[in-house]
Amino acid sequence: MKGEKLICNNRKAAHEYFIEDKYEAGIVLVGSEVKSLRAGRANLKDSYAAIKGGEVYLYNCHISPYEQANRLNHEPLRIRKLLLHKIQIKKLLGKTTERGYSIVPLRMYFKSGRAKVQLALAKGKKLYDKRHSIKEREVQREMQRAIKDRDYLQ
Repeated sequence: MKGEKLICNNRKAAHEYFIEDKYEAGIVLVGSEVKSLRAGRANLKDSYAAIKGGEVYLYNCHISPYEQANRLNHEPLRIRKLLLHKIQIKKLLGKTTERGYSIVPLRMYFKSGRAKVQLALAKGKKLYDKRHSIKEREVQREMQRAIKDRDYLQ
């Protein structure tokens, strides 16, 4: 997107979940975390968000320690608070109480100098759904290849 600097993607999320809704949330960070994010040292793999006490928190998001921060460094896997509007939190709370829904981070980026995370309201895929998605992707690739070859021959 325009004006955004991507930090990291959660590529596994699209394979593991059906994405229902997307939300943009700010992240409460300490200084060494921001420096580390600017260096692109973050990982969203296996991370998730949960609502506790009317607030949203990000769990298992790994932000590597910043080398120059020495003793004032942060804990890499600490729980981070996310900033959302109350209406959005209520919508997420209503959906996550339903069976099978979870809040998954899709990507982390800087927007206007502020760290943001894109959250998705997602429903887990079964094994046969994953196989079906892979098959669809392969069919799309084959179609693109055939079109490319046809255009090349003409």
